[in-house]
Amino acid sequence: MKSTPARVAAILAGLALASCGKPPGGADVGGDGDVTPATAKANAQVAQSYDLVDAPSTAAARRGFMARPSGKVLNVAGEVIWDFDAFAFVAGKAPPTVNPSLWRQALLNNQVGLFKVVDGIYQLRGFDLANITLIEGRTGWIVVDTLTSSETAAAAMAFARKQLGDRPVSGVIFTHSHVDHFGGALGVISPTEVAQRQVPVVAPSGFMEEATSENILVGPAMGRRAMYMYGKRLERSAKGLVDDGLGKAVAFGTVGILEPTLLVTKTGQEATIDGVRFVFQNVPGSEAPAELTFYLPEKKAYCGAEMLSQTMHNLYTLRGAKVRDALKWAQYIDEGIAQIGDAEVYFGQHHWPVWGHQKIVDFMVQQRDVYRYTHDQTVRMINAGRTPGEIAEQLKLPKSLDAFMNVHGYYGTLRHNARAVYQFYMGWFDGNPAHLDPVAPQAAGKHYVELAGGADKVMAAAQMAYDAGEYRWTAELLNHLVFAQPDHAAARVLLAHAYRQLGYAAESASWRNFYLTGAYELQHDLPKVGVTPAMALDMLAHAPVERFLEAMAGGLNGPDAEGKNLKINLRFTDLGVNYVLQIENAVLHFRKAAPDADANAGLTLTKPIFLKMMTGTAGVKDTLLSDDLEVDGSKIDLLRFFTLFDKAKGTFPIVTP
Repeated sequence: MKSTPARVAAILAGLALASCGKPPGGADVGGDGDVTPATAKANAQVAQSYDLVDAPSTAAARRGFMARPSGKVLNVAGEVIWDFDAFAFVAGKAPPTVNPSLWRQALLNNQVGLFKVVDGIYQLRGFDLANITLIEGRTGWIVVDTLTSSETAAAAMAFARKQLGDRPVSGVIFTHSHVDHFGGALGVISPTEVAQRQVPVVAPSGFMEEATSENILVGPAMGRRAMYMYGKRLERSAKGLVDDGLGKAVAFGTVGILEPTLLVTKTGQEATIDGVRFVFQNVPGSEAPAELTFYLPEKKAYCGAEMLSQTMHNLYTLRGAKVRDALKWAQYIDEGIAQIGDAEVYFGQHHWPVWGHQKIVDFMVQQRDVYRYTHDQTVRMINAGRTPGEIAEQLKLPKSLDAFMNVHGYYGTLRHNARAVYQFYMGWFDGNPAHLDPVAPQAAGKHYVELAGGADKVMAAAQMAYDAGEYRWTAELLNHLVFAQPDHAAARVLLAHAYRQLGYAAESASWRNFYLTGAYELQHDLPKVGVTPAMALDMLAHAPVERFLEAMAGGLNGPDAEGKNLKINLRFTDLGVNYVLQIENAVLHFRKAAPDADANAGLTLTKPIFLKMMTGTAGVKDTLLSDDLEVDGSKIDLLRFFTLFDKAKGTFPIVTP
């Protein structure tokens, strides 16, 4: 959208608000947050093992700096979505509560603002987890990726226009199907303006299907775990959230999407957008199910999207997702090395660029080989009979790779990536018959506590382990006790202390955030509001009805549905289609078909109303009795049908039963 002076002024006024208090959802870490001697020793060893000053990376992260924003980004309700000053404490020497290697990454990611990459290419970094890249076209800005939320995306564009001039958006490129790269689209340009001005919107093949489906079926669970992975409830401090590895944090705001007008289906495909020539590489099934990279021949610039980043990435993401193909990922990078031509600058949609052709090649080789090494060595140990846990313990990077900080595990880790490779080929079962049908966690906890001679004996053993700096063993012991006796206050406190020490020593921001959030929730209430699909109605409106019906089937309460046989006609007036839904054998089946005359009831409505029902933004009883839809047949049977479906709130406990 072309910003009016009033709009720009309003957004910039929000940026200029004084910074104070805690971030959205922020809370004190709480409890005794000091480091123990064992943690201090572990962090000191890291500091001595690597060049963490890393002057070249610091210079690269600062290169091209133009301006830095301050203050807060607010939503329409006046709630804080982003605070530019929340990480001001990330400066100087690593505090004892942060792994020094992770602190290095936090310092580099704290280079926030507008940066010039080369003539005609600019980046906005630190406005969200990802970057916005602006490519100067003949008439306006070609925007590469649009952050997570419309609030931060609009703030970034307003800030860029203040510095660079108020040019319109002349193209949008979505590099891949993860929400931190498309969710802020409506803060950049509206669908109406895209249609009126015929603005090209480019995305990889399969983008809409993957972007809209990933969080529908198991969205509440993914969202809940994302709160752990990205440290949403942690105070921004040296004892809390310091970084997310890929960037500072995630902006939990309003999520939308734009329909692509041009799909990249093959490597080598070219397009000229607003006078700029793009040569695309299609890389599905690498870091995302749908992803692309591109080369700009005239600018000798290569965008690696998120196939490349200044960290070891995830082959399995802790928030939950399908595992990624390490072999395919490495092969795509190898293919990319051959396609970057005479590139003199690489830029990604996270982190800072790399300048110089040979440095780019070296960087890509290092990234390629970390995934290939993880894959090949895990496969070797699988065939030697090693289990996932054994492989995770034994696998180490060779010195030739470990020396490069850009492949260190600030986001992914070698340990959980090795498990991902195992899962990719072998699944969840490690071959041990004892693990075919293990005792459930609560029951196992009670048995272990009884075997140990009671809770006091477990506490004594855990305290000894803690005092010896054996925090992983402490956590394993106390996890059994907390699951056996959730109200055991002393166990919860000591387990929280163990999680803190594990977090303070973690090089991975994701691991640190999981440990510290676990510690926080052991001593505080569960969140009152989860991350639910209702927060992304603008995005979900583009998803096919079938995706929601699949999610609906996954929400059917089987025990409650046992013995109930109900059939419903679901007619969409705006789509001109009818679905027949039937509960049989405690399973929901659906098919696109003409209305069934034997149905218990029929529901005629529009897709937007159906979405509100599915996301819980409109109550079933209120909706069914309103004038917004039409009911035929038995309203009682219709109510019986819809009350058989659970509505997940996304606030379930994780570190307690």
